[in-house]
Amino acid sequence: MTKVLDKQTQNFKLTKEQELLQRTIKEIANEKFKEKAKEIDKSHKFPRENFKLLSELGITGLTIPEEYGGSGLDTISYAIVIEELAKVCATTSVIMSVHLSLCSKPITKYGSNELKNKYLNKLATGEYLGAFCLSEPGNGSDAQAMLTKAEDKGEHYILNGTKAWITNGGEADIYIVTAQSTPVEELTRQNLPKHKGVSVFIVEKNMPGVSFGKLEDKLGIRASATCQLILDNVKVPKENLLGKEGEGFKIALSTLDDGRIGIAAQALGIAEAAYDLAQSYAKSREAFGKKIISFQAIQFMLTELATEIEAGKLLIYQAASLCDKKEKFTRHAAEAKLFCSELASRAGNIAVQILGGYGYTTEYNAERYLRDAKITEIYEGTSEIQRIVIAENIIKELTA
Repeated sequence: MTKVLDKQTQNFKLTKEQELLQRTIKEIANEKFKEKAKEIDKSHKFPRENFKLLSELGITGLTIPEEYGGSGLDTISYAIVIEELAKVCATTSVIMSVHLSLCSKPITKYGSNELKNKYLNKLATGEYLGAFCLSEPGNGSDAQAMLTKAEDKGEHYILNGTKAWITNGGEADIYIVTAQSTPVEELTRQNLPKHKGVSVFIVEKNMPGVSFGKLEDKLGIRASATCQLILDNVKVPKENLLGKEGEGFKIALSTLDDGRIGIAAQALGIAEAAYDLAQSYAKSREAFGKKIISFQAIQFMLTELATEIEAGKLLIYQAASLCDKKEKFTRHAAEAKLFCSELASRAGNIAVQILGGYGYTTEYNAERYLRDAKITEIYEGTSEIQRIVIAENIIKELTA
């Protein structure tokens, strides 16, 4: 295992282009989104204007290939953008993460030329917002237990079922939807596992039979739209099949690998924001005649966060680098997501603790960072699922 790690560990230094992108997003986020972040947290209003501004800057097509209207930038650049947005507005960061990684990426990787031409340009320009639909009301981590069905009718499929916890739900224009396209009875007869009958489809918001459940009232990222997608005899063109029939579970897992890099970056951004607030407050707050940053207990809290933030950044960059090289990165994406999401929750908790009573009020952002952080331990696979993924990959490496 040591040999594997030695081979894949690198010294990461941002390029001049990446540094410029980082500065640009930081400036835009602080200038345009910072004050609004607190407002939309209270109002729960979806920040469509943030998405529009980012589309005008070309960020909605950041990783989409140039031939389809995007910038064709690398995964590290994508992670940088999500991280910088999350420092200011976690809601905006997850909207962009889902749009770029969970919707645009699988179309880029698995879509036919017809599908790429049909959808990627509109996703790149921001004319379309994207979403991803895997979980269902009765299953979250157990994705193989899906009940949504896709029936082949020759020239089209008929989709029926309900998808849950859809980020950008109701706001997005297109949805990447997983469904059981081969009856379970047929799979059983062929002695095949259930996931071999899963396929992926692109469903448009305006297709007859598409509707949405109520918006969820959430602990954090309150202004992101989260709801159920309801499919009632939805007629989906045959050409909207993504990849081949039966490849859906493989496509979904691959898509989640990409998405985990984005959620790790989101979590890192939240952790950095919490750390910055905590250390700034500690430098100005006095107790017992001293600035509280002079107390070792406070120093230790901040030291641990600073160290873990640097470690988290390297985990993200390593996973992103392997992704761009088209090498295996499933384990590394899971490691980055696990580490950074749990770091974000610790950072939010420490920020509240250092600010004391003020941290518990909405006057400061500490409590919002804590609330926003929690979801990063849940979506794109819970922390428990990440540990399973990491363990399975380590065992494969040790027995190879």
